[in-house]
Amino acid sequence: MRKSLAGLLGLLGLYLAWELAALTVTGNAVPNPRDTFAQLLEDGWDYYGPHIEGTGWEALRGFFWGNLIAVGLAVLVILAPPLERVVTQIGVASYCLPIIAVGPILTIVLEDDAPMVAMAALQVLFTTLIGVLAGLRAADRSSLELVQAYGGGRWAQLVKVRLIAALPSSFAALKIAAPSAVLGAMIGEFLGRVDQGLGLAMVVAQQQLATERTWGVALVAGLLAGGGYAVVALVARFATPWERKIS
Repeated sequence: MRKSLAGLLGLLGLYLAWELAALTVTGNAVPNPRDTFAQLLEDGWDYYGPHIEGTGWEALRGFFWGNLIAVGLAVLVILAPPLERVVTQIGVASYCLPIIAVGPILTIVLEDDAPMVAMAALQVLFTTLIGVLAGLRAADRSSLELVQAYGGGRWAQLVKVRLIAALPSSFAALKIAAPSAVLGAMIGEFLGRVDQGLGLAMVVAQQQLATERTWGVALVAGLLAGGGYAVVALVARFATPWERKIS
């Protein structure tokens, strides 16, 4: 109840801040919330459905591939510690790459919506890599020594101890990665090459000076990103029940 009340108060605070900004900011840059919601309802699912489907599918594939690569690299570090420096440099490079600068290159090299998928994957790789690696290293030392005493090597320690110990930290990283994948896909859509997507819809609305629709697209994008976070959090709730008991 306390968390729900805090969430409702937070939403109310955001709405009041939006109302205040609409009254004080000049140039019609911030529309009235009621006008924005009215435009949102007027456009409806016929307008937003294809765009949500396009961005969601790109983000989902980028989320999958980026996290798959990140988990693979983290496991590689545990199995072959000398490679840690190289893997860490790869993760840092993916994080430091200016996504606006690398986007046009991906658009030239890749076809169809592959550039958006790649940008979504880049957005999640570093976060998941660090989270999974930290979780794998947080395994109980005595449990690792017990596996070793029975003749198990790094692989046995990974399968029997480290993977389970890494679940809470990994899911925490995945919860952050889900909205990041949506952001990466939308930034990729700003560059074109697709005929539907929330990023494309936002660019078109801006060019048409449709302020209410631009803000409406932003709200829908926020809901999509929040939905991704909620799905991962729900999976984590069932995958790590011991975390609920601790909290």
